[in-house]
Amino acid sequence: MSSSTEEPTLATEAQVGEDTFDPAPARRKRRLDRETVLMLIVPPCLVLLVFGGFVVWRQTADLDSVELSQLRWKTVFTLIWEHTELTLVSSAFVVLIAVPLGILLTRGRMRRFAPLVVGFANAGQGAPAVGMIVLLAIWLGYGFWTAVLSLTIYGLLPVLRNTITGIEGVDPTLVEAGRGLGMSGFAVLTRIELPLALPVIMAGIRTALVLVVGTATLATFINGGGLGDILQTGISLFRPSLMIAGAVLVALLALLVEWLGRLLELLTRPKGI
Repeated sequence: MSSSTEEPTLATEAQVGEDTFDPAPARRKRRLDRETVLMLIVPPCLVLLVFGGFVVWRQTADLDSVELSQLRWKTVFTLIWEHTELTLVSSAFVVLIAVPLGILLTRGRMRRFAPLVVGFANAGQGAPAVGMIVLLAIWLGYGFWTAVLSLTIYGLLPVLRNTITGIEGVDPTLVEAGRGLGMSGFAVLTRIELPLALPVIMAGIRTALVLVVGTATLATFINGGGLGDILQTGISLFRPSLMIAGAVLVALLALLVEWLGRLLELLTRPKGI
């Protein structure tokens, strides 16, 4: 009797255990909170809406010959591409220089040089951007690559500082645990420190992207191209329509680049962080 009574009980407990155990949460993908979803949806919709308004204004506005020359669609899209090219090339150099340098400055004896290097990057960003661009142009010559060099120097600080801050902010016990498991220094860096520091580094890259987009308008003063041409013409010839059009296009490009940076930050963030 006792054995017949126990068997259903054990079977019932096993069944309850199977019903209660749900592996789905372990496999469930990371869900986005409401604020993140809004930040991913609103900016591109706003860019499309405002650019649509610009298109309608451009097609219906009564423009003189100077304004028509600067706001021809071929000219506008050429300047947008030049501005984007300046931003992408400069930002690529910023990442290629600042991230490895930031990692190096968190290693061993190189830590002592961190304040000096960060101070140099801070000086580069603190100096008036137009003055630095013009001085480099006088020294190296006018053109695209001088503008890229200026923008690279200007955008170094956020990425460099965030790389150092992100790596130094990793819990030392995790680093020690990795070394205790027999990991090499390179393995600890690539498998523990960098993944945990990546959100902070990506935030610095996003900040640098926005800074570079805005500062790239000054490249027009050294024949570097970009949307600054529209602004410069509007200011020189006192055409408010050109000044407003150039400012709107730069603002929309900056908003779009910031959105792409936020999207990239979200996609590269390790799960669980």
